[in-house]
Amino acid sequence: MAKRRKGRAINGIILLNKGLGLSSNHALQQVKRMFNAAKAGHTGALDPLATGMLPICLGEATKFSQFLLDTDKTYQVTAKLGVRTTTSDAAGEVVETHPVNVSQAQLFEACEQFKGPIKQVPSMFSALKHQGKPLYFYARQGIDIPREARDITIFSLTIDRFEIDEVDMTVHCSKGTYIRSLVDDLGQLLGCSAYVSKLHRTQVTDYPADKMLTIEALQSIRDEIDNETADLLDNQTFTAMDQLLMPMDSAVKTLDSVEIDTVAEGFFRNGNPVNFVGTAEFSEETLIRVYSQHSQLFLGVGFIDSDGKIAPKRSVVYG
Repeated sequence: MAKRRKGRAINGIILLNKGLGLSSNHALQQVKRMFNAAKAGHTGALDPLATGMLPICLGEATKFSQFLLDTDKTYQVTAKLGVRTTTSDAAGEVVETHPVNVSQAQLFEACEQFKGPIKQVPSMFSALKHQGKPLYFYARQGIDIPREARDITIFSLTIDRFEIDEVDMTVHCSKGTYIRSLVDDLGQLLGCSAYVSKLHRTQVTDYPADKMLTIEALQSIRDEIDNETADLLDNQTFTAMDQLLMPMDSAVKTLDSVEIDTVAEGFFRNGNPVNFVGTAEFSEETLIRVYSQHSQLFLGVGFIDSDGKIAPKRSVVYG
């Protein structure tokens, strides 16, 4: 007999404003506990020294976390010039120091070279895997693993403040961009070295920043629930928290959508390709959001197969 999962079958996405010094996994576990959720997952780790938006998926929403991993991100970063560290941030050991003789014109010219499609070599202190282990596992042992440069895009890079040896920047970038590596590369180009002293993620895709909540704010709401009732298995007691969740399909709203009829719903839920309502045409392998024509319920993400039908890729199980 299958072991029953503990916690509630709650589905949705909470926009956490992760605090300084908190690991993404620790934040995830706290949020999961506060919602009494049976299942949770985050959508791309933020370093303990980084703060800001960390979407956390609960329940069936975890099936769509990869789509948020693949979206654009926006960061506010402070770069400290004149110093290079092992980790390219404030947590690392200093390996180089240089005098800073950088003009505003030189800074702007250097930043221009990072805009648009570029190649970036990931930091050794990243979570990229090598032989099943993250690169930082090897870095902490002093082992350097050769890394290939990866294609990324810096959509915009603006200078918000420049004072002698500190630069505040706002960076809008594609998936796979390492801001620490970007700042380290900028320091090398300027000839004075640089590291990240502050990093705050302001946006993931187009999720609204004003919907972010801190751990402390969530805990305050949970404390009120605990004070009102001892029955933590009743979904009704969590209404105040559940209203804070973004819907599951917000993770895939950049995809086109189709509807399927009531008969097709059953087949789609059981893993079978089905016809969709309407005459829209999509190329083979296109990913599509799928909804019930009858209830408008989000049923998951499918793809167009060779017969022009929509086959399930990630289907939602309600219950």
